[in-house]
Amino acid sequence: MTDDKDVLRDVWFGRIPTCFTLYQDEITEREAEPYYLLLPRISYLTLVTDKVKKHFQKVMRQEEVSEIWFEYEGTPLKWHYPIGLLFDLHASNTALPWSITVHFKKVVELLFFLKHFHCNLFLVSRVREWLLHFSNFPEKDLLHCHSKDVIEAHFMACIKEADALKHKSQVINEMQKKDHKQLWMGLQNDKFEQFWAINRKLMEYPAEDNGFRYIPFRIYQATTERPFIQKLFRPIASGGQLHTLGDLLKDVCPSAITPEDGEQKTQVMIHGIEPMLETPIQWLSEHMSYPDNFLHISIIPRPTD
Repeated sequence: MTDDKDVLRDVWFGRIPTCFTLYQDEITEREAEPYYLLLPRISYLTLVTDKVKKHFQKVMRQEEVSEIWFEYEGTPLKWHYPIGLLFDLHASNTALPWSITVHFKKVVELLFFLKHFHCNLFLVSRVREWLLHFSNFPEKDLLHCHSKDVIEAHFMACIKEADALKHKSQVINEMQKKDHKQLWMGLQNDKFEQFWAINRKLMEYPAEDNGFRYIPFRIYQATTERPFIQKLFRPIASGGQLHTLGDLLKDVCPSAITPEDGEQKTQVMIHGIEPMLETPIQWLSEHMSYPDNFLHISIIPRPTD
């Protein structure tokens, strides 16, 4: 890959000022103060919000606290999407700090009534299942995330999928288990050098190839319910010229390209900026991909005011 470490650092250390507030219907023992945090764009909500959870747990009865989840203006925020992608997709044209609402998947008082009176454990277990089924957790919108192991499994699955596209899985398969762990620990602990010491190998390619086999990318549209668009796309055209971001969008999502005689109604966002459509897609993949090695591209409505 081309050596442009300043760009890699800028992407890695991108932060979003965020204000977390507890959902108004959560039962608390005293008023819950907001919690402010600089969220790393390249990470995941459930990986970097332990302090948020501890802050709000202080004002809640511990018996009523279970799984935490987040929403923005009524939209549940998918923990398996990178934070920067979530912001670009849902809140990029709003004022900072980003205002996120915190929810706890509650286990209601009937369960504790049963426990208090030493009811049969089987009965308690069945009641728990029933209560959680009818809890406030948005089952249709969010995946459950009970531990950091779930995040790690998702993260590594994405990296393996990306390398299958770039190198037919040859690079990731040649790595040792400790290398995989170093990628994960670098992300989890926000260690740029630790992560890139290994990730650099995933961004290399033979000089004669001039680029990856295919570009790992996903395109998200704020105005559709479709999760994302993903297809095979080569960084080099058959004639040898470099494909650009504009070429990718024209092929995969032509509605994002402004007609020559039309009004530009959308923005193409990657890491909070609008890259020039003439930017080579290979360069973007090497420098603007998230740690999962995917280029996450948001297509959002352009502000009218």
